[in-house]
Amino acid sequence: MNVVSLLQPIKKFLHCETPQSWIDEAIKPENLAVLLTDHLICELKAAQSAMFMIRRYAVDADSAKALLEWLSPYEKFTYRREGDWRSLKDHQRLSKSMMVKSGSAYGQDLVDKMVLLIKEELHHFYQVLEIMQNYGIEYENISSSRYAKGLLSHVRTHEPAALIDKLICGALIEARSCERFALLAPHLDDTLSTFYVSLLRSESRHFEDYLSLAKNIAKEDISERIAYFAQIESSLILTADSDFKFHSGTPSTAENQHRAVV
Repeated sequence: MNVVSLLQPIKKFLHCETPQSWIDEAIKPENLAVLLTDHLICELKAAQSAMFMIRRYAVDADSAKALLEWLSPYEKFTYRREGDWRSLKDHQRLSKSMMVKSGSAYGQDLVDKMVLLIKEELHHFYQVLEIMQNYGIEYENISSSRYAKGLLSHVRTHEPAALIDKLICGALIEARSCERFALLAPHLDDTLSTFYVSLLRSESRHFEDYLSLAKNIAKEDISERIAYFAQIESSLILTADSDFKFHSGTPSTAENQHRAVV
């Protein structure tokens, strides 16, 4: 895998690079548990977001029900601590083919791309759980970071503008994830480094899928809207953030505050 060429469009798309201070914080051994736990939850939330889009915009009632059933074991484990994590391996496949609902304006492309994304995100979820178990890190639910909420709070409320904005946000989240996997990999042990590098190809494709869907659905130039959200995303990454997470901003630790004053 040529990581440099793979990251070129992502770096062009994002309006800023992750600050070195975030990398310094992320590679501290005492932050490994929260880094992996938040990564785990981010994988599920990515799958949930894709599922929501398919159910709301594209598929019939039976398909919508099948999507809910697909994610249900993961949600029960994550939010209610129900079930054995090992059993999740048996739920990584969708039980039925998706049927596009009559009159849907968004069609098969949205369904195909988002179903593949969900499948991959759930597989990554299981992989992170395996790694956590191997490292002796017990899963504990943690609060969400400000990142996704900060982006989605700017989504328009009318259609198809709302869907286009959500897809742009999805592209930014996937692009930032990909950038951070690449930045972290050289600083981690062989197991985590190999795993994070292995995620780069799928995450970069997710970014491209979200972006192509947004452009196709809009049927017009959305470069200004992309730039608008990219600027918001950049602000969330570069401003001080006291809550360290996988997508958090610049760490506002006492040490970093001291550096800023000096």
